[in-house]
Amino acid sequence: MTISSLLKERVRYAPYLSKVARAEDLLPLFKNGQYIGWSGFTGVGAPKAIPQALANHVEANKLQSQLQFNLFVGASAGPEESRWAELDMIARRAPHQVGKPIARAINEGRIQFFDKHLSMFPQDLTYGFYTRNRTDGKILDYSIIEATAIKEDGSIVPGPSVGGSPEFVSVSDKVIIEVNTATPSFEGLHDIDMPENPPYRNPYPYTSVDHKCGVDSIPVDPERVVAIVESTTRDLVPPNTPSDDMSRAIGRHLVEFFENEVRHGRLPENLHPLQSGIGNIANAVIEGLSGASFKNLTVWTEVLQDSFLDLFENGSLDYATATSIRLTESGFERFFDNWDNFSKKLCLRSQVVSNNPEMIRRLGVIAMNTPVEVDIYAHANSTNVSGSRMLNGLGGSADFLRNAKLSIMHTPAARPTKTDPTGISTIVPMASHVDQTEHDLDVVVTDQGLADLRGLSPRERAREIIKNCAHPDYEPILLDYLERSEHYARKNRCLHEPHMLQNAHKFHLNLAEKGTMKVDSWD
Repeated sequence: MTISSLLKERVRYAPYLSKVARAEDLLPLFKNGQYIGWSGFTGVGAPKAIPQALANHVEANKLQSQLQFNLFVGASAGPEESRWAELDMIARRAPHQVGKPIARAINEGRIQFFDKHLSMFPQDLTYGFYTRNRTDGKILDYSIIEATAIKEDGSIVPGPSVGGSPEFVSVSDKVIIEVNTATPSFEGLHDIDMPENPPYRNPYPYTSVDHKCGVDSIPVDPERVVAIVESTTRDLVPPNTPSDDMSRAIGRHLVEFFENEVRHGRLPENLHPLQSGIGNIANAVIEGLSGASFKNLTVWTEVLQDSFLDLFENGSLDYATATSIRLTESGFERFFDNWDNFSKKLCLRSQVVSNNPEMIRRLGVIAMNTPVEVDIYAHANSTNVSGSRMLNGLGGSADFLRNAKLSIMHTPAARPTKTDPTGISTIVPMASHVDQTEHDLDVVVTDQGLADLRGLSPRERAREIIKNCAHPDYEPILLDYLERSEHYARKNRCLHEPHMLQNAHKFHLNLAEKGTMKVDSWD
């Protein structure tokens, strides 16, 4: 077949050129029930040509639910995994996903979904934890890895994410490399740690966000590479939700908190390395920092969004480490137009390093993430609406919140619904599902205010959260619940963290029955 000049330019290991194939030519390699690894993290850097060709094949030949795979991705992939879900091509999925079709299939029981901390998932895969019922000794049948270049030794230069690709490559029987020639090469931006299993694993040596090991591509045995496929589709990241009054209020509360910590000597003037999640609240916090007086900031996080480019450009941000650059189309254009500037201030690492608990604790990271709900004692639910309906998965929030110097969760005090103008309270008597325990959180902040929970007993925490963070419509209801629980617990000598179990989930029950969490009676 004809090999494009761009592909020849990107593939600098000549023997691979004899393995160039079209995605459609590789369809016979894929069989029902195989275990497949994809590159990618938070919607960027995932393979595109082969997943689309497989989806087209299934749709054209009406093979829905007859050609299914056990699919592993470092975090969420792009629109390709949603299409696979729509065509019933996914039997099992781990550890994090985004998209209504795949979430719907999980909640309908058509996909068996396994949720795991992102720092642990790739190494647990290499241990064989998720493939222990296989009888052929394999872990992954194929890994499909997107590259933006291939070096002279055959190693893979990833694109805008690293994720779990090093681990996938290390345990795959066969590897297929999609070289994306529509995306500029990211060569020089990565720092790759290959997996070493205990008890022979050395500590990660990094003592600052810009410290590198110097390996900037993923090693692979060329004999296991069965095909090279050219991809010409760029990553499609939807526009970021703009900040609003609610998210800007949360940003202001956090900036004031950081300024107070600096005044009292608990943080330096450039703070500590920052971690921030995805969404309009995270963007508003970063916007707030870009407008504040903080300089020489650093970042140690999972994902960088467009708002971080503002911090780079105004001189507030010195250096950032992540495992993914999740930029919009205009964000990527801005990034490549300023490559010489941005590339010197940025490093993309494996997710087992970006999310490594010991590194987070060593560097004193400030972690900021958004929950579904937080209860009055500071247990947080990040994954399951009303205890059962899976959203996206835990992701890396607990990696950071369990180990950060400051563990912060930010959320609207209430989320409006069609049946209640105030909406659903995100502060509840008892979380319907717990991902982060009361022991993990230092600060809860909503648009109403900020609760500093450090050093407080459960009952003290409850009053701080209700007073500072609850929506005014829910504050008296929550306080009534707390006082009734204390009255009951005092009589029964269980006053440490009082609950009325018969009413602990009445917010959620009332919502299901009446369309509102505004409980009018506890009796």
